[in-house]
Amino acid sequence: MTSSTQQSGSRSGLHLKRLILVDDHRLIREGLRQILQAQPDLVIVGESDTGHGALSLLEQARADVAIVDLNLPGLSGMNLISRIRSEHPACAVLVLSMYAEELYAMRALKAGAQGYLTKDTAADELVRAVHKVAAGGCYLSRGMAERVAMAVAQQDTTPRHERLTDRELEVFRCILAGQRISEISRILHLSVKTVSTHKTRILQKMQLDSTAALIRYGLEHQLFPDPALQVDPHHAAAQASMPARAASAQRVLGF
Repeated sequence: MTSSTQQSGSRSGLHLKRLILVDDHRLIREGLRQILQAQPDLVIVGESDTGHGALSLLEQARADVAIVDLNLPGLSGMNLISRIRSEHPACAVLVLSMYAEELYAMRALKAGAQGYLTKDTAADELVRAVHKVAAGGCYLSRGMAERVAMAVAQQDTTPRHERLTDRELEVFRCILAGQRISEISRILHLSVKTVSTHKTRILQKMQLDSTAALIRYGLEHQLFPDPALQVDPHHAAAQASMPARAASAQRVLGF
């Protein structure tokens, strides 16, 4: 974590926009610094490679914009966005991520970000985005804005489980059948890590937060799998309909 305030008053006559950079890759931060400090009205007041470090920076130095990566050690980028918006509401958040899927942009905006760019964005567009969110606006690249709009429109008409890939749907049905991650790995001939990744993506795409919620959704939409994998729906319903037992249900299912 680094902090710098000596530049904040060095460019007389300009209304400076104060930025912090949050990315766990030093080369990325150095590249951003070169691009942004070439602008006469932008100044970097701090950098951090972790989410907790970014929050510490914001306690020490006022910032107008935080440029945040989603992949951060410790406190995740999504959680960092929420913390910044609740604890430092005057600081806008611009996400700069490797993820080009609209799902991540939508989650970031829902968490409180004002803008979302991918790391292959051109330098001039990055500068435009910083100025836009610093002025109180929102910024998405044209391509991302179109994909987000299409995703929102599809959400209104398409059942959430139909957003899943064929493989994700297989994993989802195994989860509904009460299979543990190790069992799903064996059945589908996938590594345990791959199954865990699929489960995370399933929760994200379906905008659900637990295994119990997945079971409840499966019951509501009659998605339980073939008899060979079928679990007792009354048992599953009891797990899915009792929030106080959600943690217990997850332990039973091995997640």
